[in-house]
Amino acid sequence: MSISTKRGDDGTTGLLHGGRVRKDSARIETTGVIDEAQAALGLARAEVRGSRLDDELAGLERGLWVVMAEVATAPRNRRRLVAGATLVSEEMVDALERRVHELEASGTMPSEFVVPGQSRASAALDLARTVVRRAERKGVALSMGDGSQVVPYLNRLSDLCWLLARSSEQEHLTARAVRVKAPRAEA
Repeated sequence: MSISTKRGDDGTTGLLHGGRVRKDSARIETTGVIDEAQAALGLARAEVRGSRLDDELAGLERGLWVVMAEVATAPRNRRRLVAGATLVSEEMVDALERRVHELEASGTMPSEFVVPGQSRASAALDLARTVVRRAERKGVALSMGDGSQVVPYLNRLSDLCWLLARSSEQEHLTARAVRVKAPRAEA
């Protein structure tokens, strides 16, 4: 089976559980921005490979699969979605919120404006945050319907990305300070 089906050559694409829409529809535009957010998280994950953050970011990427599934489903087929697998659940939103509170309690909150780029990982997380915010705005414009947790999920995810970037910066600054203070060998 080839990825190139040619069915989209007419400018339409298929939705999950049936139906086709134009590729420039608000639903597909929103799905595309969520896909970009997932790729941006993947970039951040590549920067932290092997660290404790690696698994957390992989989990966030998987969460965006669920968001994309819900967004890529026509409202008439919403009843076919499964909470936590193809439908964003309140539990998913709550899990992000708990993690946000953990990071806030750990002292991750800076007291001044932040200039992104302290480290490659924090810059990648800030990029992911901005893409998630754009996805959130697209989700609001799409009007997902009563009970949808897509917008709250994206809202919490952007908060979490911001805090993870700040946490990553702190780790980078700590590691940098240790390297600077290390005694130099005499020649």
